[in-house]
Amino acid sequence: MKKLLHGIYLVVLALWVGGGVLFTFYVTPVIFASYPRDTAGDIVGNLMPGFLLLNLLLAAVALVLFLLYAGARKRMASKAAVLILLLTVAVNAYMFFRLYPRITRAGEAVASFETTPRNSPERKEFSRLHGISATLNLLVLICGTVLLVISPPPERKRL
Repeated sequence: MKKLLHGIYLVVLALWVGGGVLFTFYVTPVIFASYPRDTAGDIVGNLMPGFLLLNLLLAAVALVLFLLYAGARKRMASKAAVLILLLTVAVNAYMFFRLYPRITRAGEAVASFETTPRNSPERKEFSRLHGISATLNLLVLICGTVLLVISPPPERKRL
């Protein structure tokens, strides 16, 4: 059973990291290269809540799976994994429940990103919050990658 849980855990991590890399480094740039700035912002803005919720759910599921298959191991990698998983659940929850609604409100205060000057207070606030979001998103991707690298295999039964 622990091998199965470990396998599912690895799939969840792969979905988390792979989905994050795909959305962050491929889908979003393609959308912004294909549409005017305001239209692209609307499209990505409509996709973002689903992306953030999926990241939160995947991190939470990964934490539960890890605790089920690894338990309370004393290994440093296991302790680090639990801390990283708790951190990413907290960061994802913050991004979904607090940061993204603030970014949405800040974006709505900008009449048009194509015509509003970059130095306007509304654009500056949006840019500041977007920078925080991008940094946290990269942190979550790095954490997921680290978890894949340090993932301890299930303990083997000794005969």
